[in-house]
Amino acid sequence: MTNLLQLDDVEAGYGDLRILHGISLQLAEGARLAMIGRNGTGKSTTLKAIMGLARLNGGRISFGERDITRLSPRARAYEGLGYVPQTRDIFASLTVEENLVAGLKGRPRRCIDEAYRLFPRLAERRNNGGNQLSGGEQQMLTVARTLLGRPRLLLLDEPLEGLAPIICIELMASLETLCRETGLAVLLVEQKVDEALRFAQDVVVLEHGEAVFTGPSAALREQPALLEQYVGVGGEAHA
Repeated sequence: MTNLLQLDDVEAGYGDLRILHGISLQLAEGARLAMIGRNGTGKSTTLKAIMGLARLNGGRISFGERDITRLSPRARAYEGLGYVPQTRDIFASLTVEENLVAGLKGRPRRCIDEAYRLFPRLAERRNNGGNQLSGGEQQMLTVARTLLGRPRLLLLDEPLEGLAPIICIELMASLETLCRETGLAVLLVEQKVDEALRFAQDVVVLEHGEAVFTGPSAALREQPALLEQYVGVGGEAHA
């Protein structure tokens, strides 16, 4: 299977602070990869490095058949990278529909129906302002707006943080449907370990900016001692 994303010995951080120490990983077309670990181990920094938002101190990042190491974040987005940060960056003063229009990247306005089919809850609130939405609805809006740009790879930074259990289920079910129907690849950073391992076929565990486990999610589930050591959960993984 062809690699869509490849990181080779990536070192990255912010200013003089180095967070990542030689991260290497591969993600195939249409694959789902979870990245887990304790707080401060470099998970979010990895996504920002891929997107061009963290300072790269060494290594190489390839997307498709192209070296994107020196591309701007905007250029990476147009190559097919979609990034959903923890901060749920919606336009609070705009309606749901106006937020979605902002994500079309020149596509016809009628294409926002794709977002409403994926998240019917947004269709019900299309005329509500962004500041009138719940946290879960804001997360759905952020994901939907990113998806309207038709990324080949979706980078998700803790999308379930602070969400009610029913919203978590709804959001992840929508993403699973989308991946199955479109072949979208996903790199998911998530503290809710059980949900992350259930969603992704493969997993990377980070510790102090280094990968300490890379392999199938099912294999990690069978190593509760490793989960306890590096993530803080064991047995039946939970957040």
